[in-house]
Amino acid sequence: MLVALGSNLPEPQGSPAANLVRALSELRAEGLNVCAVSRFFETPCFPAGAGPDYINAAVRLCSDLDACAVLEKMHRIEARMGRQRQTRWGMRTLDLDLIAIADRVLPDLDTYRHWRALHPQEQRLRAPDELVLPHPRLEERAFVLVPLADIAPDWHHPVSGVTVTDMLAALPRDIRQAVRPI
Repeated sequence: MLVALGSNLPEPQGSPAANLVRALSELRAEGLNVCAVSRFFETPCFPAGAGPDYINAAVRLCSDLDACAVLEKMHRIEARMGRQRQTRWGMRTLDLDLIAIADRVLPDLDTYRHWRALHPQEQRLRAPDELVLPHPRLEERAFVLVPLADIAPDWHHPVSGVTVTDMLAALPRDIRQAVRPI
């Protein structure tokens, strides 16, 4: 399981980077085996102008739990760390996104394709009612791909067949370079 981590608001006990460190501990405390952790990266806020820049990372979880059980644990962690879901793509103390589980497409290929093709303006307004994997916007987001390249460069997207390394290389150079290790 590949998970993206992000934070751009300080939690009462620390900075966005400290939030990610705590999130790693919280994942373990929830019984999730963290098999690999990327470096931490400073990344421009997405969407641009929506708040302070982020600290992002990625982890690989080794678990036999199903996706919904893992997602439930991740939402509990976010809530404990002060995450409030008031605005889509809003600022947050912690964001944990389940990006992919091996070569699985959830809930099905048609639903994935629907969310993948959704116009960017609609993406701002609507969120799926169910978990869609792999993450439909994965190929567009350097703040996810750069950390993933640290821990899963050869992972193949189950729909496109493209590796993380190749998805990253397809992004414009300035977007890739805006994601800086800290």
